[in-house]
Amino acid sequence: MTMQEETVPDDTANAKASRVLDRRLDKAERHLPEMFGAWLAHLRHPSASWLRVPLGVLLVIGGLLGFLPVLGFWMAPLGLVLLSLDFAMLRRPTARTIVSGERFWRRFRRRYRRS
Repeated sequence: MTMQEETVPDDTANAKASRVLDRRLDKAERHLPEMFGAWLAHLRHPSASWLRVPLGVLLVIGGLLGFLPVLGFWMAPLGLVLLSLDFAMLRRPTARTIVSGERFWRRFRRRYRRS
């Protein structure tokens, strides 16, 4: 535990966002195929920060260039999720976006399942 983590109480918005993000990533690990789930679990370990940060930056840059044939816009959100594991200022907006996306997807499926 770092000095900053010891002085910040657990009930802060950042701690809540971190818990939400962890729960969503746990769920993603369970739903992904075994190989990708294991890869995600490895990337989530604190010791994998040296791999997460450059990979996240490359994915965000690749996502910004998503109009090119080889790259895709899907890369930017994935890169932001990886970066949010290391940078506290990205945790809360990333967690909110994931929760909003899940809610939108549920409403969308419910609406078009009836049709």
